[in-house]
Amino acid sequence: MISPETIEKIKELMARASVFEEDLDESFILGAGPGGQKINKTSSTVRLFHAPSGLSVRYGQTRSREANRWLARRELAERILEKEHIEKSERRKEQEKIRRQKRRRSRRQKAKILEEKHRQSEKKAARKPVDPE
Repeated sequence: MISPETIEKIKELMARASVFEEDLDESFILGAGPGGQKINKTSSTVRLFHAPSGLSVRYGQTRSREANRWLARRELAERILEKEHIEKSERRKEQEKIRRQKRRRSRRQKAKILEEKHRQSEKKAARKPVDPE
């Protein structure tokens, strides 16, 4: 059984992830795996579908339907928060990349680039065929 404190923590997590009970489609399906006859006969596995995000979670780790309901909600909220975090970091990476591309080069960088070009041109000039004169 899940303690009331744990349920409160899960509710707080759901609020942070903007997951509301009205948005959830909950169904119960037959479980699978270890647990024997009890698991195979009862519909204790929970399937949650969150319409706004399009995410679906299937949770059946425990034999208790009530525990699975709350743990499924926790997993769904964690996935949504993780997805948002990844999107934000990707957006930040893209902005940083554009900022670096637009940044002006320093005098030292320009001098290095010109020096490298000069060295390369000397190499190419040395490859030319020798004049017979």
